[in-house]
Amino acid sequence: MQTLTAFLAAIPTPDHIAMAHAQQHLDGLLKPVGSLGRLEALSVQLAGMPGLKGTLQVGEKAIVVMCADHGVWHEGVAVSPREVTAIQAANMTQATTGVCVLAAQAGAKVHVLDVGIDADPIPGVVNMKVARGSGNIAAGPAMSAQQAEELLLETVRYTRELAKQGVNLFGVGELGMANTTPAAAIVSVLTGEAPESVVGIGANLPESQLGHKAAVVRKAIAVNQPDPDDGLAVLAKVGGYDLLGMCGVILGAASCGLPVVLDGFLSYASALAACRIAPQIKPYLIPSHLSAEKGARIALEHLGLEPYLNMGMRLGEGSGAALAMQLVDAACAIYNNMGTLAGSNIVLPETK
Repeated sequence: MQTLTAFLAAIPTPDHIAMAHAQQHLDGLLKPVGSLGRLEALSVQLAGMPGLKGTLQVGEKAIVVMCADHGVWHEGVAVSPREVTAIQAANMTQATTGVCVLAAQAGAKVHVLDVGIDADPIPGVVNMKVARGSGNIAAGPAMSAQQAEELLLETVRYTRELAKQGVNLFGVGELGMANTTPAAAIVSVLTGEAPESVVGIGANLPESQLGHKAAVVRKAIAVNQPDPDDGLAVLAKVGGYDLLGMCGVILGAASCGLPVVLDGFLSYASALAACRIAPQIKPYLIPSHLSAEKGARIALEHLGLEPYLNMGMRLGEGSGAALAMQLVDAACAIYNNMGTLAGSNIVLPETK
């Protein structure tokens, strides 16, 4: 059975020759050079991904939603009842949640994984439960180092198995009451920003309670003393099972040379940790939208990513990833289906 080290070593380098060819092809399409802006840049990025085998064709799409509860919920950092995690996970199996509706629109299948819900196994949900909720990060680590490595490996393998089954475009999502608190802790540790700069209202926490939430994040960092150079240790100490699971999907997709569409603030936190574990995954990340959660811009700037959409969204679940998958389709469509300047006998003046 392959180890995490072996999976990380398998992450391929983007094919820069293919990317140069793609840029040349785009420049010759029936339009002014560069006039489709970032859609063209997305086409070039996709062209360099070895897992797509030199063709800009999206096959099956999967949005993998990691569901887990958090011990830090007991610190009063969320207004939603803890039971909502299990209820919403069950609703996902009925395809009635936001991500399910948007994924259906994008032609993507939603995979719902229980990696730590504080409830009995839910029919229709993949059972990867590590425990019934992570530890309270304000008092100690979210999980042990062994639990973290085992779950990371399991989610990497799950992702790679989906790739074997024909999935070549991945998206990540999450579900867990109070999970913006550990996400803020991860972002604070990995960016060096103060908790107050990255803590937001999450699922409608009153602004009057933001100071308390920031204090909880500060306490979690002080109690656990995570090493910012060790992405896996940061996830284990101040993260949670859902955040770690998304990191596994990101690493798993990259190890197959395939794109992964990020969602919102929670996924940015996981991506920051993934990049700390394996910096070579960066070319496989596709940012979807600018989450309305405070700290989103800081996380994206540290990732060096500019989101494609700005919709004021903060639902999570993978909803932003589902929307952005349609942009990936569009990037492939222009590349494959547009006519050429040469075919229409159009000669454009050279640009200086």
